[in-house]
This record gives sequence, structure tokens and C-alpha cells, in this order.
Amino acid sequence: MLMESSPYGIEKKKLGMWVFIISDACTFAAFLFAYGYMRVGAPVWGTPFEFSSILNGMLMTAVLLSSSLTMLAAVRAAQAGTKASANKWLGVTMLLGAIFAALHLREWFKLIGEGWRLFYNPTGGAAQFGATFFSVTGLHLTHVVTGVIALGFIARGYNQGRYDESHVETAGLYWHFVDLVWMFVFPLMYLMNAQ
Repeated sequence: MLMESSPYGIEKKKLGMWVFIISDACTFAAFLFAYGYMRVGAPVWGTPFEFSSILNGMLMTAVLLSSSLTMLAAVRAAQAGTKASANKWLGVTMLLGAIFAALHLREWFKLIGEGWRLFYNPTGGAAQFGATFFSVTGLHLTHVVTGVIALGFIARGYNQGRYDESHVETAGLYWHFVDLVWMFVFPLMYLMNAQ
């Protein structure tokens, strides 16, 4: 069957991923804008993050940035046709994503243990902090976990020959987007709320 090539000069799956990324960027932008609006409007916001939380956030950032490099290595290996190397780097990326998620959940459990809730601030500051923090970071964490699962399916399909290097590259676009979003979330949600 003869198929017409894309008038945009880009593969359908890659175009679809770019459209998804743009729409998802709008979602994150709306969440972060709402957070900023509430933070500026609150007379007392509160600063829940002490030095250990900031260190944990920096460790999470280092892990996520490292996973971006390993994802790049996976894409390069797939483009070079070295399947074993691509799968190895995809595995390392998934492991780093899982470590990020574990560090993030540890931070959540610490805050919940200190009394933070969606609409309760134990420091006496604005109650909306919990709602905005858990919503924004929860949305990002959901993207990381979804990305780890998707990378697992991509790695398996690529290893079995059902997927090619373009699938690995398209998954890489998503992963890099998730990393980029964290570069906005970490300073706004952690650094600006440090004691």
C-alpha cells in the first residue's frame, strides 16, 4: 500500500509526541502559574523545606539530569544500530527514574509525617501550600512513573524487533520533556520555600 509522506517532514509518531508535549507543557504552565498566583497572594506562605529537604531535592535533580544523559546514550546507540547498548542505556534510564520516584515519595512521606496535608499547613502559613505542592509534584511524579513504564515497553519491543530506533527517539523526547519540567518545578516548589 502506497502512503503519502507527512507534509510536515516529520514522522507521525514524532509529530504526535510533539503535540502531546506542547499540550502537556500548557498543563504544567497552568499549574505553576496557579501556584505562583496563590503564593504571591498569600500574606504568609510558610517555608517547610529545611536543609535536608533541599539536599534531597538536589539529589533528585542530579538523578533526573543523569537519566537524561543515559536516555541520550540510548537514542544514540539505537540510531547506531547497537541494540544491546541501547537496551542497557534504557535500563539505566528506567533505574534512575525509579530512584527519582523513590526519593520523591520519601520526601512526601516526610512532609505528611510532619503534618502537611492538601489543605493544612502545620507552620500556620497558607493552607494552599499543601494543595499546590502535592498537585504539582504529584503530576510530575506521575509523568516520571509513566515514563519508566513506557520505556520498559519500548525496550522490550525494541529488543524483540517490533520497534525501531525511531520509537526509542520518540520516547526520548518525552523523557527529556519530563526532565525539563523538573527544572521549573524544583526551584519554584523547593528552593523558593526553603527556610
